[in-house]
Amino acid sequence: MGIKQNLRRTLRPYGKTAQAMARWKRLSFHDAPPIFGNSKPKSGSHLLLQILNGFTQIMPYKYVDADPIRTVKYEGGRRDAKDIATDLKKVPQGVIGWGYVEASPENVAVLCQPNRVNYFIYRDPRDMLVSQVFFATDMHEEHGMHAYYNSLPDFGARLKVAIAGIEKDGLKMVSVRQRYEGVFQWLEQKHVMCLRFEDLINNRDVTLLAMLDEVEKTGYKIPTLREKALSILVEAIQPKKSHTFRSGKTGGWTQHFTEEHKKLFKDVAGDLLVRLGYEKNNDW
Repeated sequence: MGIKQNLRRTLRPYGKTAQAMARWKRLSFHDAPPIFGNSKPKSGSHLLLQILNGFTQIMPYKYVDADPIRTVKYEGGRRDAKDIATDLKKVPQGVIGWGYVEASPENVAVLCQPNRVNYFIYRDPRDMLVSQVFFATDMHEEHGMHAYYNSLPDFGARLKVAIAGIEKDGLKMVSVRQRYEGVFQWLEQKHVMCLRFEDLINNRDVTLLAMLDEVEKTGYKIPTLREKALSILVEAIQPKKSHTFRSGKTGGWTQHFTEEHKKLFKDVAGDLLVRLGYEKNNDW
């Protein structure tokens, strides 16, 4: 990271706080409940992030944290559970946090409280896999699978690896079924609103209004009228502004899954899609 970028990142909280003070005409940002937006990678985190940025326009929050809190290190390997929980606790009051964290006992103890708001977004596993392969192959050279994916002959071969997982020569990636174990752990948590990426695309307004209702379940009253708040959130959603944007659509997996991929997915994932509600049975 360059000096200018470092300086910009250091000064960002001060500038954003000053903007929030001017917008809301206040010095304190202790009224609105703590919010944390969470996701599995390649499952709509940047869509959720845009909505959270919209929240700062309709409720008195200073800003959304610039950096996500992660379970996995950039250079590979997993972070210590206590360090992640410490990061969650350190999100400043009046600031909306976000990240990619698991439902570990430590994280649940911090986040899952009646006075907090938590969103967890997940996506059809088939679309997630397609997105992950494109991202790791073409968009993120530091991704742990980048070199290996590019050593394979075509997209179909990469997709097979993404479905089944891999562990060889120091390279490890779990299967699609194992990836989604963490999703079910969040689905079981009482104080977490779990969101489908597909609902935010195909049933947008109803889902956004439900997200606002989730905030008010804490007892806090949103100061912006619902109709205006909804229009602000809709305006905030601009997928093409995300640096990881590729299609922003649902059901794109149908263009990439061959019959061979479908069979492999069913063999590896079992009833995963049925349990998540994406299919009624395994005859897809």
